[in-house]
This record gives sequence, structure tokens and C-alpha cells, in this order.
Amino acid sequence: MDTLSGTAPDLDLEPAARQIGELISSVDDRQLSGPTPCPKYSVRDLLAHIFGLSVAFRDAARKDLGPTTGTSPSSGLPDLPDDWRKSLPPLLDELVAAWRDPAAHEGMTQAGGVDLPGPVAAMVVSNELVVHGWDLARSTGQEFRADEASLRSSEALLAPGDDDRSGPDAIFGPPVPVAQDAPLLDRVIALSGRRPDWKPGD
Repeated sequence: MDTLSGTAPDLDLEPAARQIGELISSVDDRQLSGPTPCPKYSVRDLLAHIFGLSVAFRDAARKDLGPTTGTSPSSGLPDLPDDWRKSLPPLLDELVAAWRDPAAHEGMTQAGGVDLPGPVAAMVVSNELVVHGWDLARSTGQEFRADEASLRSSEALLAPGDDDRSGPDAIFGPPVPVAQDAPLLDRVIALSGRRPDWKPGD
């Protein structure tokens, strides 16, 4: 993934993080047990995953390595705090701020128990926010918007032939075929192993 490292320093997580913040404000408690495009995840599980990855990648940017960055996602989901509607948006703000520090992109860091170059870690977390933001929107019947810079970064990260295309997140599966002229968002979602037309009940 070294060939990707030059594309990350200018990548701003704020648009993708802001989108998630807008989405969570409209999640109804009755939707928490509902399905998501991640077969093993309910909406509650997805929110817990977003919470956990936000902590892990914030600390990865700060080079504050330890249990939050060294634990594999396969070891289980963190608990979703009862006050997640209030606590997750500030955490996303911390994540954005941490990756705006140029030092975050220097040298190596760690997330999900995987050692990564700083610029690649930035691309991984950007992709996490984009794809899981889409997951959350689709699962709760909301509109999803993504900025082109984030989508282009995800497209580069997830492109076939990249051995680590899913980064430290094992949720992303084999690409799903889509038309070559499909919208960029649909192509990125398909590269992540999801059907762009997925909806609850499928």
C-alpha cells in the first residue's frame, strides 16, 4: 500500500464525519435492532463499531498506541454508550482534528492491531467513515452524501489488486459487480462488497 501513501495528507475527514453526525441525530431507538448491509451487524452494532473505530483512529493519529489501537475488530465490539447521541459527535470532531495534525501522517502508526504508514491509516479511516456512513444511512432510511475527495480515496484504497484493500476492518468483502458508468458512490460501495441498491429486508 506504499503507492497510496502520497494521496492521504490532504485528505480531510470532516465531510464524512459531519455526515455521520447528521445521520445519528435521526436514528430512532426502534431502529437499533434493525439489519444493516453488514450481515452480522444490527444498527446498534454498527454504531458501536463506528464509536470504537473513532477512538482507535483518533489515538492512531496521536500516536497514542495501546489497547485502543492494538485490539483487532474481530475480538468483539465495544459497548455502545447510553449517551451515544451526545458522545459520538464530539468524538468524531476529535478524530477529524487529530488527523488534521501533519504529524499524524508522519511515520508509522497502528489501528486494529495492524501497523500502518500514517498516510495509509488516514485513507483507511476515511474509507471507514464513508462506507459505514452509507451503511447507517441505508439501514435507517436516510439520504447519504459523500464528497468526491473521500470517494476517490476510498476507490483507490479498495481497488482490486490491493492486498490490504479492507485495512484492519474485516467487514469489507469481495467487490460486487456494477456498471462501469455507475455513479462513483455506487462503485465505491460495490468495491466494499456491498450492493449499492441494498435496503432493509433484502
